[in-house]
Amino acid sequence: MKYSIFLLKLSLCLFLTAQEDDLLSEIDTDTVFNNYATAAFKGLKIVNFESTKLVAKKELTLIVSHRFGSVENGFDSFFGLDDAVTRLNFVYGITDAVNIGVSRSSFQKIYEASAKYRLVRQQENTFPFTIVAYNSILVNTSFEKENLPKLKFRDRLGYTAQLLISKKVSSKLSLELAPTFFHDNFVAYNAQQNSQYAIGFGGRQKLGKRLSLNMDYGWHLNRAENSPFKNPLSIGLDLETGGHVFQMHFSNAQAMNTNGFLGQATGDWTTGNIYFGFNLSRSF
Repeated sequence: MKYSIFLLKLSLCLFLTAQEDDLLSEIDTDTVFNNYATAAFKGLKIVNFESTKLVAKKELTLIVSHRFGSVENGFDSFFGLDDAVTRLNFVYGITDAVNIGVSRSSFQKIYEASAKYRLVRQQENTFPFTIVAYNSILVNTSFEKENLPKLKFRDRLGYTAQLLISKKVSSKLSLELAPTFFHDNFVAYNAQQNSQYAIGFGGRQKLGKRLSLNMDYGWHLNRAENSPFKNPLSIGLDLETGGHVFQMHFSNAQAMNTNGFLGQATGDWTTGNIYFGFNLSRSF
């Protein structure tokens, strides 16, 4: 409880004390620059899924992601505050088209390294889409030898490979398709195949100068029969301020890494078993 409140205060302090000029120069800019479509998404993530946005060359971005426990429990867990998980993610732009990242999540104590790189950009009268590749490798450090005596280090590993295909349809609407392969060397549900496939769908609808409605959904293609896990559906708002994109959202997945929210979402929108959270981005 104290840990969650501390992180929330830290995030709010970052939000309130940052300089006002980093992102303001990007707000309401032209949708085409040198015939390339720009600012299809303002956040590095739509909600759960990666977007086709990349960090600029030699820029370091910190993303503080916080996902509270289920709001279904009401005051018993203070609407999820007692059961919150946090992810700290650092992303660095090697070039304008190549990013690397490292993160740590309190969900299953996961450490993750990632690479994100643009293959082609949407260009007026030339190519209609932006295509970005995303790869990651993770280590789940929550497994205990006492519970899994035959556990080996390789059992802790997971991998992700994605293609992110976006189109800026208009100055206000952007859409994305994300075919995804992910693999966990150890799966939580025995009947589930280790190699799993999904297709992500996402979009951003601009509502005002600094506000947009975002949504994404992951359709798992080979989920085991009778699996307790669900397809993740997430809805949120992006608020652009000086130096920040502040994302507030609801999701039926508490995990924030790709293998987690696609493979282990436990919430159910129909019963109110959903999680409130936010992503706070700060560039340096």
